[in-house]
Amino acid sequence: MAVQTASKKLAKQECIFPVGLPEQGYFDWVDQFLQKNPGYVELSDRKIIEWASKSGLTNKARKTSGDKPELGFGVPALDDGSVQRVLAAVAPALARSFVVPELKANLVPAERKAFLTKFVPQDFARKAVVLMGEPTKEYKDKIQALMLEQKTVKAEAERKRKVQEDERKRLMELKKKKAMEARMAKEKDSKEAEEAKPEEAEDVKMEEEPLVVELTEEEKAMAHRKMEVPDLTDRDLAKSYASFALPSSEEGFDEVSFAWSKDCEKILKDWVLSKKLTSRAEDLAPGVAFKEAWQKWQKTQQEWRRAQSEWKDPAKRKAAAARKAAAEKKKLEEEKKKLMEAGDEDAAKALEEEAKAKKEPVEVDFEDLDVMAVTDIADLGNGQPLFANFAYEDWTLLSTRYELHVLLHSFKKDLDDPDRPSFSEKHLGFYYQKYFKKSWNFSLFGLEKFEDFLDIIRDTLSVENGFLKAEKPEDTPLEDFVKFTEEHRRERERRVDAGDETAKLKFTRPAVPRQDGKGPAKGAGKGSAGATTPRTSYGSSSYGNSGGGYGGGSSYQGGSYSSQKRSYTPSSYPPAKQPRTSYGSYGGGNGGAKGGSSYYNRK
Repeated sequence: MAVQTASKKLAKQECIFPVGLPEQGYFDWVDQFLQKNPGYVELSDRKIIEWASKSGLTNKARKTSGDKPELGFGVPALDDGSVQRVLAAVAPALARSFVVPELKANLVPAERKAFLTKFVPQDFARKAVVLMGEPTKEYKDKIQALMLEQKTVKAEAERKRKVQEDERKRLMELKKKKAMEARMAKEKDSKEAEEAKPEEAEDVKMEEEPLVVELTEEEKAMAHRKMEVPDLTDRDLAKSYASFALPSSEEGFDEVSFAWSKDCEKILKDWVLSKKLTSRAEDLAPGVAFKEAWQKWQKTQQEWRRAQSEWKDPAKRKAAAARKAAAEKKKLEEEKKKLMEAGDEDAAKALEEEAKAKKEPVEVDFEDLDVMAVTDIADLGNGQPLFANFAYEDWTLLSTRYELHVLLHSFKKDLDDPDRPSFSEKHLGFYYQKYFKKSWNFSLFGLEKFEDFLDIIRDTLSVENGFLKAEKPEDTPLEDFVKFTEEHRRERERRVDAGDETAKLKFTRPAVPRQDGKGPAKGAGKGSAGATTPRTSYGSSSYGNSGGGYGGGSSYQGGSYSSQKRSYTPSSYPPAKQPRTSYGSYGGGNGGAKGGSSYYNRK
């Protein structure tokens, strides 16, 4: 007997490291293991909360996750993690067997190793138990029992609530009845009132039927139950899942067992790939290439807006033409001087003749123009820019086209993960905010479905297998996005002139915050950029150079990405010579144009 006792004292204790995936029964397996093996002690934050609660303390922190729940007991040693650190230091010195259910840490090799080294192999048999794949029948039976128990408790609570509500209604009716009888007694003779008084109904309580609760077929088919709080927070999961790996004996484990399935390598690989395609890249940061492209776009768009403003204002148009003529003359003189100094008088004369020919007035049929064949969008030959008739909606769509184009290409480049070349529409707002520092507000486009929005800018964006796809290569010239927008404006105009009311755009201008922070700027809703009421665009505009700040109120005006400090006022553009109400025009041109390439037929 003495030898046996000594042998038991010398036997190693065990330290179990469960390794499983989030939301796949991890903590239920740990609970079942501890029920079957009461000699093991759990080392985890959730166990600390349980111990503290049994001691009479209340955790006031919100429930965030099962793996790392927040502690808010009001006791510094508990809330600041001191207790966890003490237990981690003391536990390896105790002659006890432990279970370490650290879900995330046990999946990440570096963190797993840090825990493992605390339990030296001389004192502990260190074992990893992998929980992936189809669970055992014993596990599923216990899960079914737990689900049925939870469902029964909820049903009992619901029935109790209903009984209390019915009783409240009965007492209210009884109170009303007695009040009515009291009024009748005052109006009639007391004797007549006594005769007329109806007999009070007996307060009979219905006998409650036994509560029958069963699991549905769908619930019976579930391998794991859904917990009240997630096993891991979205942020912790997004930051760590790419590094998840299975344990191995090379890490120092005495044993690695697979409780549910042997094919865990494939299961983990498929799970990680699925997460890559559906989770947000929380730590993604815009790269240098994006910042340079975005800065160039802001500067270029500012120049386009100024060009439109100059074209619409006769005085500005004349001044711009004079500046252009002076610049061209200066350039001509410089080139002639170089040729003369080189002794090439013929070339100098030819250059001068060519310049004279260019000064001749150029007739431009704007309506029949082949938009995609334009070489200089800022000057079609007569000083008119291709975007002369852009209204607020057109500038907004132009901005949106380029923003989504550069966002998708930058995401792929900055993340540099071949398994994740793009993202789904549900994460568009997250990445839009991360890159452009403003909100993506789809509701401002006045469309019911995202598919309707895709139809408008399908020359730039599409969806493939559930993920957004840039239709144009990364090096697409900025001018091409203006051409796409002008094509779409013309097509809208033709459709509206043909009687298609669905072609009208009904954008809502984002509200511009007041400088005092107390609401929309003065004048919002009256044609300023801060208007919050929807407007129908027929293509004509009296909004001047209003910015494309549809995504959270930011302004592109002046190339600035900060919020507008003042609202736009209606422009003082002179009326067109031939006013019209057709869609997409400031008043010039024929809505029934027969030329030009069709936006909706373009592939």
